[in-house]
Amino acid sequence: MKIKLLMAGLLGLISVTAYAQKGALKDAQEGYDNYNVESSSAATKLSPALMAKSATDINDAKTAIDKAAANEKTSALPQTFALKAAIYGALAVRDTVPATSAPLLATAEDALKKAKELDTKGENKKLIDAANISVAQYNSSLGVKEYQAGKYDLAYKAFDAYREALPDDTTAIYYSALAASNAGSTDPKYYQYAITNYNTLLTTKYSGNAKIYNYLATLYMVNKDTANAIKIVSAGVAKYPSNAQLREQDIRISLQAGKGNEILGDIQSAITNDPKNKTLYYFQGLTYSRIGDGALDKATKTKDAAAKAALNQTGLDNYAKAADSYKKAVAIDPDYFDANFNLGYALMKPAIDNFNLAANLPSNASQKDYVALRTKADAQFDLALPYIQKAVSLDPKSVNALTNLWNYYRGKYDPANAADNKAKAADVKKQIDALPATKN
Repeated sequence: MKIKLLMAGLLGLISVTAYAQKGALKDAQEGYDNYNVESSSAATKLSPALMAKSATDINDAKTAIDKAAANEKTSALPQTFALKAAIYGALAVRDTVPATSAPLLATAEDALKKAKELDTKGENKKLIDAANISVAQYNSSLGVKEYQAGKYDLAYKAFDAYREALPDDTTAIYYSALAASNAGSTDPKYYQYAITNYNTLLTTKYSGNAKIYNYLATLYMVNKDTANAIKIVSAGVAKYPSNAQLREQDIRISLQAGKGNEILGDIQSAITNDPKNKTLYYFQGLTYSRIGDGALDKATKTKDAAAKAALNQTGLDNYAKAADSYKKAVAIDPDYFDANFNLGYALMKPAIDNFNLAANLPSNASQKDYVALRTKADAQFDLALPYIQKAVSLDPKSVNALTNLWNYYRGKYDPANAADNKAKAADVKKQIDALPATKN
């Protein structure tokens, strides 16, 4: 009988010990569940006092999970790691002091990693998901602070941790790419991180993917990867044919790649889709200008008189087309600096050519031929003047705009006002010399 009583006592002791071991986990779960209910936005709006209660419950949950984690009977359970990750993650998000929140997050991340390894049956998925969200939320907030402080490398690190916690979250992918793009200006390796993340984003249903094609193309150009820049922007235009920004990017890259002739058709197509887009007319003008430059450059290297004349005419014809395009841009926006500046130069280009022809006439040329060329140049200079002056008024510190004005006064054939024009040219030159050489 005494043996039976002794056995009964031992069994009772064992059951109480086991209960105590499991009780810590139960208390931790209960405290965490209460915290979730009490800290929900709907609950706190109804009763702000619940915030204080929620703080008590999450701290009690921490005390309980620490006991369970220290007990050899429960320390290795998947539930213990999952619950610890969820509780410490919640504590880290609540804590606004980096010195104390960072250790809480580190503990949550370590527990989360172990929980994922051990929970092979998915029995603690809800807790693991909650911990993932807390880790993501913490790193997202940290990334925003670092980004706003201009610490783009640290912002990328935080956003990348956010992305790792929630790999399918398109905002996490986008933030990681954005921070990496900015960090690349000081460390080019980050450009590749940005490219990788933006390419990943294109495989999702992210609502802003049209602009992502744009960003990617720019990054490829920064990396001097013209082939991929053309490839990605072409894919973007194919997917979003009516997107004006992508069309403009396509044009810009093609111009930089020396594909002016090929891009003219695309520009006209873009204008048809968006006839009030001033930038498209500007790029059309720029394309014609580049084609004209190419022809005129070839003309200077050509010895055959007929071929030289043909190339010169091709150059001037394209400058005329460029001027027409720039005029359309200016008609849409009279204060469009780039269009006014380029229009002034496009109209002045033939004047400069006639001026130089007159200056280089052979010694046996007649005065009549000289006067005819200078008069023709004079009229063309006057056509350009309103746009040259407009560009200067829009940006009085633009070296390029002032140089156009300087060349106007220098080239003007006006005997009656020669002294006045010379003085104006000298005054403009003083303004140019007083400006930084890099100012455009």
